[in-house]
Amino acid sequence: MEGTRLVDLPFDLRRNGATLRTGPTHVPARIVVLCLTVMLVLVSPVRAEDENPCFTCHGEKTFTTKRGGRTVSLYVDAKRFSSSVHASLSCTGCHADLEGKELPHDVPLAKVECGRCHDSEAKDMAESLHGKAAARGDALAPRCINCHGAHDIIPVSNPRSNVAPLRVPFVCGTCHREGAPVALQRDIPQSNILENYSESIHGEGLLKKGLVVAATCASCHTAHKILPHTDSRSSIARKNIAATCTHCHGEIEAVHRKVIKGQLWEKEANVLPACVDCHQPHKARKVFYDQGMADNDCLVCHSRGDIRSSRDGRSLTVHAAELTTSRHAKTACSQCHTQVNASRSRPCETITQKVDCASCHADQGQQYQKSTHGQLFARNDSNAPTCNECHGTHGVLGRKDPKSPSFPTNIPNLCARCHREGKKAAMRYTGSEHGIIENYSESIHGKGLLKSGLTVTATCTDCHTAHRELPMANPESSVNPANVPGTCGRCHLGIEDQFKRSIHVTMIGKTEKPLPVCNDCHTAHTIRRADTEGFKLEIMTQCGRCHEKIAATYFDTYHGKVSQLGYTKTAKCYDCHGAHDILPVTDPASHLSRENVVQTCQRCHEGATRRFAGYLTHATHHDPEKYPLLFWTFWGMTGLLVGTFVVGGVHTALWLPRALKMRRDKARLQGSEKESSSNDNERDEPNSKDGAGDEAAHD
Repeated sequence: MEGTRLVDLPFDLRRNGATLRTGPTHVPARIVVLCLTVMLVLVSPVRAEDENPCFTCHGEKTFTTKRGGRTVSLYVDAKRFSSSVHASLSCTGCHADLEGKELPHDVPLAKVECGRCHDSEAKDMAESLHGKAAARGDALAPRCINCHGAHDIIPVSNPRSNVAPLRVPFVCGTCHREGAPVALQRDIPQSNILENYSESIHGEGLLKKGLVVAATCASCHTAHKILPHTDSRSSIARKNIAATCTHCHGEIEAVHRKVIKGQLWEKEANVLPACVDCHQPHKARKVFYDQGMADNDCLVCHSRGDIRSSRDGRSLTVHAAELTTSRHAKTACSQCHTQVNASRSRPCETITQKVDCASCHADQGQQYQKSTHGQLFARNDSNAPTCNECHGTHGVLGRKDPKSPSFPTNIPNLCARCHREGKKAAMRYTGSEHGIIENYSESIHGKGLLKSGLTVTATCTDCHTAHRELPMANPESSVNPANVPGTCGRCHLGIEDQFKRSIHVTMIGKTEKPLPVCNDCHTAHTIRRADTEGFKLEIMTQCGRCHEKIAATYFDTYHGKVSQLGYTKTAKCYDCHGAHDILPVTDPASHLSRENVVQTCQRCHEGATRRFAGYLTHATHHDPEKYPLLFWTFWGMTGLLVGTFVVGGVHTALWLPRALKMRRDKARLQGSEKESSSNDNERDEPNSKDGAGDEAAHD
């Protein structure tokens, strides 16, 4: 049949290389299209993509064609198309050459002519640099589709639009950024366009502050009628620049400085000069004349060493060298001292208020207002520290500069100006922390910072914050007990994760008692290394402040008694229970759970077994309810011992009189025997003498 081709089904629509293949069955193409059309009409409810027969092919992600030897996708996302500005149009509204044609259609199609609807934009585009380049067949020339998109065009008021203000610099930067083909191959007078714009006052307002009314590329160059600056019709032609800028800066004539370098700003009455004479096109804020021009006018007076305030006599001298090396070197005097009036002979005579740093440093300003320091300042308290007391005035340095007061190694001394014992803040303080600066200097943090130069260690501002210092009792304070783990966790990240899962966290530990946080065990300003002997011996006392009964039973055990002797290698609380990851014994992850207790004991006792681990570490004879056997055994043995001594004592007491009597009797008996023996000796002596005389006479 003429005009009929064979295709693959569920269907394979081919025409001049366009392909969609999903099945092997062969059916005439027109029959397929007819059947599909009927199905689309009959099926209800229908999806948005099913209402348009074009999506039968173009709704498939695998639908492609060949162009110039490349495979090009012909897929159209029906969902995105249905939310576009063209959702109400039929496909032939743009693809006019398909009007009345049968499907599947021939390819390639004629290019879409957007000017059929957008005639004024098309006319501007045709006259522009882009339009003329496209007419010449320049491959790099942008078309409507390059900026606005194809089937997913959404209103410019939608932040997701390609041409929404926040996206315009990036759309233009596709071609005009450094290194892009257009920037490399075309003669464009300006360089680093996107980079310079992003650093300008306009770019910062748009990209950093989200100020969508800030000038974008299209605000100055227009959206469609982009012409070279040499064209008198161009929005950036010299004679037109002032008018272009006043689209936004409508009252610039009323507020602009009238005299510059001794010359009138306006050479003719009510005729604005070309803004680019001073302000570079893409670097608005950075001017051709010296940055310090206006500052030099101020320094005519303020560079003198004898200039003083007429109100309080303070020095008003500003050292230019100090200013040029500060963080504000590129900031004009009038950007801080905003009340100056350049029309006056002495511009600063109109100043009535102090510099408001928050006009640039808004976040820090809001934090300061909520802080204790800011609240004191709001009450006009003379002791309230202000920005310049910590950061300086005209010589403000970055916090990474070692000479800056806010450099880490200088912060303790900076805070000590008020918080050292005897100073104004310390005298107002009514809490329990004293000798703060001295204690910090000897802490692990202080030694790391001041003796080892470890600038990443914690300083006053790391714990108390730099601008939002609040009392510990304030729930928003960084040192409030509820927030302390998070504060410490900014440095000790892994430790915080362990602690958040421990029994000491409010979400897990259900108790009416206040749960401990970092400073309860480690203190606030006298933090020591956890591996020192002093810390190891004191930590048991720390635990005992809450766990009084358990601590008492610990000191009754072998481990506790040896620890009291000052021996640090014996098991302490944290050796068995853990330090920051303490969990209930019933938790499988606990160091003392049935699954882990043997390994816990083996840290010290290498040969520990399951039976060994059954040792009752806190067993005490003082608890009849928890340890009844031990309780009654102790008191039974104690009773037996006491009873034995009592019986023995009574027996001894009863036996004592008898023993004394026996001793006296024995003494008397021994005395009688001695006396009887003495008498016998006396009777024997005369007889001995008589016998001797008789013997002599006989001889």
